[in-house]
Amino acid sequence: MTVHIAKAVDLPKDLNGLTNLADARIGASIVSCSDQFFAAAERMLQTEPAQFIDGKYDDNGKWMDGWETRRKREAGYDWCIVRLGVAGMVSGFDIDTSFFTGNYPASASIEGCYAAEDQLDQVEWLPLLNNSVLSPDQHHFFQCESHKVTHIRINIFPDGGIARLRVYGQVVLENIEPDQVLDLIGLKNGGRIVAFSDAHFGHPNNLIKPDAGLNMGDGWETKRRRAPGFDWCIIALGQAGQVEQIEVDTAFFKGNFPAFCSIQAAYVENATDAQLIPQSMFWSFLLEQQPLSMDHKHGYTSEILPHHKVNYIRVNMIPDGGISRIRLWGKMSGQ
Repeated sequence: MTVHIAKAVDLPKDLNGLTNLADARIGASIVSCSDQFFAAAERMLQTEPAQFIDGKYDDNGKWMDGWETRRKREAGYDWCIVRLGVAGMVSGFDIDTSFFTGNYPASASIEGCYAAEDQLDQVEWLPLLNNSVLSPDQHHFFQCESHKVTHIRINIFPDGGIARLRVYGQVVLENIEPDQVLDLIGLKNGGRIVAFSDAHFGHPNNLIKPDAGLNMGDGWETKRRRAPGFDWCIIALGQAGQVEQIEVDTAFFKGNFPAFCSIQAAYVENATDAQLIPQSMFWSFLLEQQPLSMDHKHGYTSEILPHHKVNYIRVNMIPDGGISRIRLWGKMSGQ
């Protein structure tokens, strides 16, 4: 069977730098939906690009990588309620109909609410996106007035399929004590990858996932370097803060772990991602070059780390190889 992968697209400028709050990796889930006869709604929340597999069928028909409802034969429309992975200030959406050609919805709207799970029956839904026309096999980017929400409800008119749903916003951390230590670069806390040198075998997004690595494929791994230099990635902290401890985990990387790593850091305001790449070469070292071992969690304590406010780090992987996870434990600083 031939597998086709949806092409990557660049985010609009106004959505770049925001977190996908409807990402299954940070706990986003389906609360309920009107119908999912052809394809389960939870597939909309997967991180990986949608795929199409020629000739793959299941008991209900053609297998599709997304949420797909049956053909509606009565008045009304289909809907799905998504619990976001974390509360956030939602600013925009990507309604992706990749590979849905003769079975995409004619249009869609989105509503949001801020509520506990057991209060959804009484909640008043706030319009975030008016009913908007959709097209086959493409990404649809929309912006909205920023609102704090915990759940969204997507309505499709009258029926059909959506490959992926992205809900972009700024993470809002709730019930955080002033002295609480948290992972400042964690995906669930708003951390994001800004840029990287290479991701041939594994994307650096894996570094900031909330859970431990599953295998060697669930980490950042570069190709074998055949030229001078080393690999690197720049990570934006979800919350600016003062670092107290760093963890560099090479779990599952045995014959391909880096020989060394170092971490640089800075507090930078009003810089574009492109501007950060050359600037990062001159940032101060948060962690001087340290040797790494195979399949091991390396911890570096506050005694060897400077205490200053940072909101970006650059991880240098010397010369190449793979790292499973990185944690940057610290306390939030006032913005």
